[in-house]
Amino acid sequence: MAGMALYLVAGTDRTPPGPAEHPATDRTAVAHTAPRPPIVPRSRWLGSAPPSQPPARYDDRVLAVFVHHTDTPNAYDCADAPRIIRDVYAGQTGTRQWDDIGYNFLVDRCGTIYEGRAGGVDRPVTGAHTQGFNHRTAGVAAIGTFTAGVPVPRAMTDAISALTAWKLGLSDTDPRGGVRLRSSNDLSRYPAGTTVLLPALAGHSDGYMTSCPGAALAERLPEVRAAAAHLQGRS
Repeated sequence: MAGMALYLVAGTDRTPPGPAEHPATDRTAVAHTAPRPPIVPRSRWLGSAPPSQPPARYDDRVLAVFVHHTDTPNAYDCADAPRIIRDVYAGQTGTRQWDDIGYNFLVDRCGTIYEGRAGGVDRPVTGAHTQGFNHRTAGVAAIGTFTAGVPVPRAMTDAISALTAWKLGLSDTDPRGGVRLRSSNDLSRYPAGTTVLLPALAGHSDGYMTSCPGAALAERLPEVRAAAAHLQGRS
């Protein structure tokens, strides 16, 4: 698939880093949660006879969400989203020889959220989406290419906000805040073992040297953070 290098990641981060600091969470306060949005199961795009694969790997919780784009065409019918996801899956498991699609979730331009990587949408599944920061994070990919000047559908950002509010609410993480995560790979922006403060809702480029999720989508992240916090009932 053309442009796949924009979201080059590793599927081999198998050893979780040490405990991460979590300055955005006050454990004495009432938890801020949000409803789980509708999520289409992976069986809808993968088909009835998926190939065998190793069991899913898990972390203890999800403290951050990384936003990506798939670097695929934008002019698609939303009914074609399952086929597009299947193509992304084929590229990652075929050419790259990963054991599964790297993203935990994908969102189409109509705002439909799809389950990506196997393991359970409500569990802290270790993905393969952001080199060095796959642990204690979830990856959501916007289906399309969102470089500078490209319109980002409101339905898509609304869906990312809802997904972020729910997923980070499970750990009572404020989407507007920051979390300390430890890099597990020297190919990230930070050497392995380095603990860094990253946004709780981050763009792929915050953790890895890439133009993903595209300048247009990156510009929308502040409003996505604010909307997600509102959905969690935060002032």
